[in-house]
Amino acid sequence: QVQLVESGGGLVQAGGSLRLSCAASGSIFRINAMAWYRQAPGKQRELVAGITSGGSTNYADSVKGRFTISRDNAKNTMYLQMNSLKPEDTAVYNCNARIRRRLLDNESDYWGQGTQVTVSS
Repeated sequence: QVQLVESGGGLVQAGGSLRLSCAASGSIFRINAMAWYRQAPGKQRELVAGITSGGSTNYADSVKGRFTISRDNAKNTMYLQMNSLKPEDTAVYNCNARIRRRLLDNESDYWGQGTQVTVSS
């Protein structure tokens, strides 16, 4: 079994900051790429930021310069530092990870349950 558990969401005023965490647990041999996605009501899910096992990152244009993705491989945990938050950042944020459970297994995608981020104007 593999679980991804997000934490750190909440209600914040515009201009404020939040830090999301995504902790992976269970039978894990290796975690490859990890990413944060978000989905606002009535909108499609979008990629917010991604990070490889080596630390290379990519961001949606809408969050560049405001959000920072990072990971602690020793803790199997990924973070998303969100600064200068805007009302349009309001969404459910989900973490995603490509995980190999055992040496000879293929990688599979795993998702967390989501954490709500609400930014008030």
